[in-house]
Amino acid sequence: MAARNLRRNRVRTALAVLGVCIGVLAVAALGIFGNVLALGADDAIGDIGTQVVVSPNADAGIDSLSDADVADIRRAVGEPAVVPLYSDNAVVAGPTEQEFATVYGVEEPALAFEAAEGRLPERHRRGAIVGASVAEELGVGAGDTVEIAGSQVRVVAVLVESQTFSPVAPDDAVFLPESAFSTDGYAQALVVAESGEAARAAADAIREEVNAREERVDLFELAAIVDEINEFFGLLSTFLLGLGAISLVVAGVSILNVMLMSTVERRQEIGVMRAVGVTRRDVLRVLLAEAGLIGAAGAAAGTVLTVLLVAGLVLATPEVDPALALDPTNGYYLILALGFGVGVGLVSGAYPAWKAANERPVEALRN
Repeated sequence: MAARNLRRNRVRTALAVLGVCIGVLAVAALGIFGNVLALGADDAIGDIGTQVVVSPNADAGIDSLSDADVADIRRAVGEPAVVPLYSDNAVVAGPTEQEFATVYGVEEPALAFEAAEGRLPERHRRGAIVGASVAEELGVGAGDTVEIAGSQVRVVAVLVESQTFSPVAPDDAVFLPESAFSTDGYAQALVVAESGEAARAAADAIREEVNAREERVDLFELAAIVDEINEFFGLLSTFLLGLGAISLVVAGVSILNVMLMSTVERRQEIGVMRAVGVTRRDVLRVLLAEAGLIGAAGAAAGTVLTVLLVAGLVLATPEVDPALALDPTNGYYLILALGFGVGVGLVSGAYPAWKAANERPVEALRN
C-alpha cells in the first residue's frame, strides 16, 4: 500500500528520493575521501613515530650525555635500541665539490640506519658513511674517497634517503667512527623502537627514570608529531562529514514537505480508512513505511553512486593507491551514510504520520 501511494505522484516522490540520494552521496563520499587522505598521510610518514631523540638539557647546564647517562637510558627503555652519537661540523669535499655538513660519530650505525649503497658495519671502525643528500651533492658513492677536515676517508656506505624529520638529519650528515672524536660526552642518543607505541613507552620510561631526580635530558618525540597529524586528519574527516550531513538535513526537510503535502491531499482518504475501522496504528505504519521507502531508496542509490565515484577517482588518479580506497575502514562511512539516509526518512515522516493518524475521522471527511 505504501509503495502504491508513492507511485501516485511519481515526480514528487522521485525528487524526494533524489534529495536523500545526494545527501547520502555527500556523507559517504566526503567521509571516504577524508579517510583516504588520512590513510595516505599515515602511509607517507611511515615509521617516523618509532624514534625518540634524547639530548642533554642545556637549561640545567648539561651540555653532553655521559656514558652513565647512556647506560641509564638503555636500562630505562629495555628492548628498543639506543644509538649514542658524537656530533661536530666540518667541510666535506668530493672530487669536484665540497659541502659543509654535520659529522656524527657512531659505533653501531646499522641499529638506526639503512644503506642504499655499500654495507653498514656492525661495528663502525673505519671509513665514512655518507647521507643521501651529501652523496648526491658531492657526486660520490660507496668505494669513493672524500676529504673531511683535511683527512682522506673512504666511503663505505651511502644511506637510504630519510623519510623522517628530527634533530638528527642523516641525509645531510656524514658518520665516522667514534674514535675520530676526542670530545667527552655524546651530543645525542637516538632511541629506535619497533612501533609508535613502543617509542611512547620508551619516552615515558626515560622521563620517569633518567629524569627522576633532575631534568638531565630533553626528549624529541616523533610519535607526538604523528599524533598531531592524525588528529588533524580526524578533525578534517569530521568536518567533511558535517558538510555531507547538511545535505541530508535538507533532504529530510524535502521528505517532510512531501509527507505533509501527501497527508493534506489524502485527508479524506485517511478519514474513510479510519471510518471503516482502520486503526491509528495501521495508518501510522503505512505513512511511516512511505517515508522509510523514500529514505531507503535514496540511501541505496546514494551508496551505489558513492562506490562508482570512488572507483572513478581511483581509475582517474594514478596517485591514489587502490589499496587505500579498498581499506575496510571505508565501509564504515558507507554503512553510516546508508543508515543515516533511512533514519532521515523515518524521522522526517514521523510528524506527518502522527498528525494524520490522530486526526478525527469526522473532521477529515468533512473536508
